[in-house]
Amino acid sequence: MKDVVEKAVENLKERLNMRRMLVSSERSLDGKIFVEFVALILISHLDHKMREKGLYKKYTLQQLLDKLDVIECFEAPGHNLRLGEILKAQRAIYEALDVALPTSS
Repeated sequence: MKDVVEKAVENLKERLNMRRMLVSSERSLDGKIFVEFVALILISHLDHKMREKGLYKKYTLQQLLDKLDVIECFEAPGHNLRLGEILKAQRAIYEALDVALPTSS
């Protein structure tokens, strides 16, 4: 698990812009660290589910996240949330992980 966590920390630093902790207050720093902590818990759970469901035969953790990262979400004031198209491969990942597909509101 140590390797998974170390790789996840590096990945999160990129995805969450955590390379440099430029913040205006200690409270903002606490918030950024908390978000990274929660993200690491989710990554650890995702790693566990990928092992359990045999998804590592087809994807690395990074590849799986990249596949799901491209689902677009549009939100405008006064309008309902709208999702872009969810591809067949993305649907298969959600189903394999036993996660309900996201829907527009």
